[in-house]
Amino acid sequence: MTYTPPRRPQFFYTTAPLPCPYVAGRTERKVVTEIAGPDAEALHDRLSRAGFRRSHNIAYAPVCPSCNACVPIRIPVARFEPGRTLRRILRRNAGVDGFEVPARATTEQYALFKRYQLARHGEGDMASMSFYDYRAMIEDTPIETFLVEFRDPEDELIGVCLTDRLSDGLSAVYSFFSPELADRSLGSFSILWLVERCRALELPYVYLGYWVADSRKMAYKARFRPSEILSMGAWRELEAPE
Repeated sequence: MTYTPPRRPQFFYTTAPLPCPYVAGRTERKVVTEIAGPDAEALHDRLSRAGFRRSHNIAYAPVCPSCNACVPIRIPVARFEPGRTLRRILRRNAGVDGFEVPARATTEQYALFKRYQLARHGEGDMASMSFYDYRAMIEDTPIETFLVEFRDPEDELIGVCLTDRLSDGLSAVYSFFSPELADRSLGSFSILWLVERCRALELPYVYLGYWVADSRKMAYKARFRPSEILSMGAWRELEAPE
């Protein structure tokens, strides 16, 4: 008779209310759980398909009373075709190359990260992150994670995308780019790069986190069509606006 050790119970906790970073005048609450142990990869897979996101070794999802503005969204790679705006972004960045590198923090990345935070989110908590805080964000991961470094023809680092690998796709955790090149839409370009990387790996989805229609910072994700949103416990195609 083979002994099977009991599975460690998974505990979930609810955070205290805080001001919502996406919709003014609202508060947010999250349900959080630790990703750890020998089953971390499988747990992260299940939670990602259920609409959770990862930060360090914590998975979280919004559970805000009277608000469902944060909607999990993903791209079905096999059916995705870039529209006119996205094709223009691809042409604008034709000389940019993406390189998949280990999840290891460098001073070059951190310098770009600081420029981005000070220019785009100067009042936010991330603007005051030290190099050691940044390194923890990049390297403190219990699952398979990598960075995509985007470089121009002169080999200058102009963008970075922290990415988790799932059994059914790639998950864009956090990206930042040169604030002087905002007109290049490097954030959208990094998503297009992940789509092509998924195609090469024969993975079906790119997970984009949360789509918030009322937030300028998050509404852009709906331009990737077709896309799927998690609604009532099932992934459904996001309907095109009338």
